[in-house]
Amino acid sequence: MAKETGTNEIVALKKIRMDNEREGFPITAIREIKILKKLHHQNVIKLKEIVTSPGPERDEQGRSIDDNKYKGSIYIVFEYMDHDLTGLADRPGMRFTVPQIKCYMKQLLTGLHYCHVNQVLHRDIKGSNLLIDNEGNLKLADFGLARSFSSDHNGNLTNRVITLWYSC
Repeated sequence: MAKETGTNEIVALKKIRMDNEREGFPITAIREIKILKKLHHQNVIKLKEIVTSPGPERDEQGRSIDDNKYKGSIYIVFEYMDHDLTGLADRPGMRFTVPQIKCYMKQLLTGLHYCHVNQVLHRDIKGSNLLIDNEGNLKLADFGLARSFSSDHNGNLTNRVITLWYSC
């Protein structure tokens, strides 16, 4: 979570992990950004911008003289959502009402339908990727495993992308 300096709006940040990348920017991040730039729907998380921070300052020998671990990082900035469905469901004593479940399902299916009409497969639907604000609005998030497809798709996508816990 962060605050946008120009507007004081609270936003969510997703740090792009570059630690294990030998070939530059991670392909999952490229796919997620590319897909989210074309999706604009009330039930799909809104990509606001991509920001970078300068790398740490270095001395003459090239050693870092700055302890700030966030320098030299790349972040995807999203609209802020208050909860994820898993976090809400795991709260002690939490029970969703039938109208709440229907409302969340309608929003989920509306968002998925929009993605599919726009030739995007999410491929990682789970509670932690369904974000909910305090007004009960649900949005699909985490398009890192998502793929675009075309109507003349030739079947070259893998089905081995889901979170393992859900594949049982």
